[in-house]
Amino acid sequence: MRPYANHRLPALAAICLGAALLGLPGCDQTPRVSSVPVAGQLPDSEVSDFVATETDQGDVQWKMYARSAATYRNRNLVVARDMRIDFYDEKGQRSSTMTAREGEMNDLTHDMTARGDVVIQATEGTRMTTDLLHFLNKRQRIETESFVRVDRGGDVLTGYGFESDPELKDFQFKRQVKATVRTRSGGAVESRKGTP
Repeated sequence: MRPYANHRLPALAAICLGAALLGLPGCDQTPRVSSVPVAGQLPDSEVSDFVATETDQGDVQWKMYARSAATYRNRNLVVARDMRIDFYDEKGQRSSTMTAREGEMNDLTHDMTARGDVVIQATEGTRMTTDLLHFLNKRQRIETESFVRVDRGGDVLTGYGFESDPELKDFQFKRQVKATVRTRSGGAVESRKGTP
């Protein structure tokens, strides 16, 4: 699996051309390049309107967009701000979208960590919120040990420790699970489950 477009500046022209063909905003102007220190180290490059795409045998798995991204080559790291990732199903349809204030991507494995107001919204309606989330690219799974809230069809599930597919179809909580289920009469039934 290789990204269709990565963060390196020579590929930026191809990214912008692809974005223009897709009608995406932001590539109609010359990207800004700066040297903003992150964690006490200067990035090798920083670009605005960052776009990366992961494919598997020609099928798009996800597309990542960020307002800005800084590259640290010696750490194989891309640090993104105001990020959004669209996940796609086997039919090539967008199945969910994840947003976060910031995140990091390993440039070799394409594993990611999202931080700050992390939200995954599945196209079928399920919504998950947390403050920290890891995406394991090879397994196509998301996981966290943080507090998570899942809203699905009027029901609310909360707990700590969470693992799921990016579409939120097959998920599980690990501990301190609380469920509030809506009844047909409009009331709510609450149940709790402690640490397994």
